[in-house]
Amino acid sequence: MESMQKLIQQHIKDSIETKLRMEKEQGPVIARISQSLIKVLGAGGTIYLCGNGGSAADAQHVAAEFVGRFLRERRPLPAVALTTNTSILTAIGNDYDYSQVFSRQVRAQVTQRDAVVGISTSGKSANVLQALRAAREIGAVTIGFTGSPGQPLASETDLCLCVPTKHTPFIQEAHIVAWHIICDLVEQASIDAA
Repeated sequence: MESMQKLIQQHIKDSIETKLRMEKEQGPVIARISQSLIKVLGAGGTIYLCGNGGSAADAQHVAAEFVGRFLRERRPLPAVALTTNTSILTAIGNDYDYSQVFSRQVRAQVTQRDAVVGISTSGKSANVLQALRAAREIGAVTIGFTGSPGQPLASETDLCLCVPTKHTPFIQEAHIVAWHIICDLVEQASIDAA
């Protein structure tokens, strides 16, 4: 039991340290991502999000925060998780290739006034990278969420949050902290603009 308690304490300590490093090293990036999304939404654009596994769940979580609400009553904000339509995902995966499941959706739906967010803890997910490349071809804002070192995903984006660790659980935890900050800032701006 004592060794279990030490493991718990160490995990929490390491997780907190990762978030403190993120605040120090990536705080300005979180602010720029927030400003970029505020601008996209203010111009009538939509936020599209994609990722695999836990990052797919994060994409859906974040889209729900924007469409529903985060902390305050306000108008719904347009956001779409590209991870939710199983017919589209399985048809593209079967008829083309799984690496195209998001990029074909981007080409079908995204315009220059939108933002596409790719979430990949490794920074190497082929389908996320292809979605960001397609978004860049269209002229949409591209945003990445990853861990360290962040490549090649960071090179495919206008803005990229790179959590300063290679430890996947801490990257995922830090992404949600960053997203909650961004949701708070975007929501407040949408209320101020109303």
